[in-house]
Amino acid sequence: MTSKKIAVLAVASASGEQGGAENFYRALTQALNDAGAQAEQLNILGDESNYEAIEETYLRFYDLDLSSYDGVISTKAPAYVVRHPNHITYLTHTIRAFYDMFDTVFSHITPQLLQQRELIQKLDTDALTFPRTKKVFVIGHEVRNRLLHYIKIDSEVLHISLMAEVFRCGQYDDYLFIPGRLHRWKRIDLLIESMQHVKAPLKLKIAGTGQHEEEYKELAAADGRVEFLGRVSDEELVNLYSNALAVPFVPIREDFGLVTIEAFRSGKPVLTCSDSGEPTYFVQDGDNGFVCDPDPRAIAEKLDFFYNNKKKTREMGMYGKKSVEDLRWENISTKLLKALGMDCE
Repeated sequence: MTSKKIAVLAVASASGEQGGAENFYRALTQALNDAGAQAEQLNILGDESNYEAIEETYLRFYDLDLSSYDGVISTKAPAYVVRHPNHITYLTHTIRAFYDMFDTVFSHITPQLLQQRELIQKLDTDALTFPRTKKVFVIGHEVRNRLLHYIKIDSEVLHISLMAEVFRCGQYDDYLFIPGRLHRWKRIDLLIESMQHVKAPLKLKIAGTGQHEEEYKELAAADGRVEFLGRVSDEELVNLYSNALAVPFVPIREDFGLVTIEAFRSGKPVLTCSDSGEPTYFVQDGDNGFVCDPDPRAIAEKLDFFYNNKKKTREMGMYGKKSVEDLRWENISTKLLKALGMDCE
């Protein structure tokens, strides 16, 4: 392939938090470079703390001069408002506070908020429509369905893979493991409440930090089985997955959830909920994990099952490992480069 310069537009968190999105940006850039392109990750500050900050972020991306690049791949909102003649998007998500989480984020809906939502969705519609964006890829069905429902934009689902093949299966020790941002949409509180109904001698290890960390610690204060690990290194993360019994991942309408793939690559079954979004497209109930109602008692019952049926738990974990074998970054980079008109050799 004739080497072409590609800008990968990453939205850098104003709080400095690192998580799945940051891993996605790095893995995408690396995959494009491995395919022979000259890809560069551009970290542009994004702030969603208030509406004025959101407007500034939109303008920041709109005003970017990327004329020195042969192609541009935008990712998270609002990177796609960028102006470039050869632009595609590989969308993680729009600003959900003005989409499916509108009624959740704002307890009192005012005419001003409705006007703001209308403007954000109009800006997104214009930016994601051809020719401003030549092709829209999305990381999962949840994102595709949301775009169709709210702004009538269709897209192609392109499930992402992991940054590196470092995950491995170790023991099936007596603990559950869940990493990630401690944000209310991840529903760590639901897991903590579920542990109150778990009869088996299981621990719940939680890795990560976030804005709701203190709230969750207070909720779990009386339960010595719940352990907050804070930030962990990449090596620690791999080890924690490797020796976990299972991984309970119960977010609300998750866009993708690398946790599911990381758990399966580690040979661990995943418990998720019927309203958890994209994880339900990967978890096959009873085969590689469980899909249950977002109810503490229902979740606890399945967590007890993992402990009381360890042979079946191992089998489910191995089935999960096999079910994600075909997710490879080389397949993703090939599709993206083709959409940019850059053929791979």
